[in-house]
Amino acid sequence: MHLLHTEDTDDPRLEDFRDLSTADRRPDRPGGKGLVIAEGTVVVQRMIASRYPVRAMLGIERRYRELSAELAGLDVPMYVTSAETMAAVVGFHLNRGILAVADRPVPLTVEQVAADAEVVAVLEGVGDHENLGALFRNAAALGVGGVLLAPGCSDPLYRRSVRVSMGHVLRVPFTRLETWPKGLDQLRSLGFTVAAFTPRPGSVSLPSLRERVPGRVALMFGAEGPGLSEEALAAADLAVRIPMPPGVDSLNIATAAAIGFYEIASRG
Repeated sequence: MHLLHTEDTDDPRLEDFRDLSTADRRPDRPGGKGLVIAEGTVVVQRMIASRYPVRAMLGIERRYRELSAELAGLDVPMYVTSAETMAAVVGFHLNRGILAVADRPVPLTVEQVAADAEVVAVLEGVGDHENLGALFRNAAALGVGGVLLAPGCSDPLYRRSVRVSMGHVLRVPFTRLETWPKGLDQLRSLGFTVAAFTPRPGSVSLPSLRERVPGRVALMFGAEGPGLSEEALAAADLAVRIPMPPGVDSLNIATAAAIGFYEIASRG
C-alpha cells in the first residue's frame, strides 16, 4: 500500500470526502456529486469486490492495516489522517475509521438484472433509506437475484442505504423500471410471474405460492403504510399474503420482504 498522509482539513485532494451529507446524492440533486460512499472495513471490502470503480480512500492508519490483503494491487489514492481531521472533513465523527468513494457505473438493464435470477424483488414507493438498505441485505442473504425499482423508491446508493445494507446494495444487481406499471411486462416476457404482496382477503397464502408458480417469480412490495398502489395490484398476475393472526394486518417492509424471500427464494 502507498499511503498518503495529511492533516490539512483544507487539502483539495480530499474534496470527494467533504460534506458527506450531500456528496453522495445524484448529480441532479442539490450538492450532489453522484458518488457512492462505503463506510467501515466490511463495506469497503465489498465495494472493492464490486463493479463500482473505487476513486479514493480516507481513513486512520489502523483500518488500512486491517484491509491490507484487499488493498494489495488497488491503485487508488489512499489518504491517512487522524480521526479528528477526518471528522472535520466529512462533517461529523465517523467511528468506523475508513471511507471509500466510487463512481456510479452505467445502470443495468432489466434483462441484465434478471438474467440469472429465479426470484427478483420489485419495489414501489419504498422511500425510507434504511428500509431499502435492509431489504437489499435480506435479498443478498436469502438468494434473491435482483431488485427492480418503481417510481417513488429512494436511491439505493445513498450513503445510509449502503451502510444499512452492509454493502450488499453493491452486490445485488438492481435497476429502475422506466414505465410503471407497464414495465412489469418486461419481466413477464422473461418468464416471470408477478406476485403482489398485500394483506387483502382472498390473496394466495404465501406458503402455497410455490405450488401455483413453480417457475420464475417477481415478488412485488409497496411502501410501508400505504402498500402497493391500485395500479400495481391490478397489473400483478396474482396477490399473495403472509398469514397472520387476527389483529395484525401488516409488517415492516424489510421484514415482510425477508419472509417472502426466505419462503420463495431460499427454501425454493
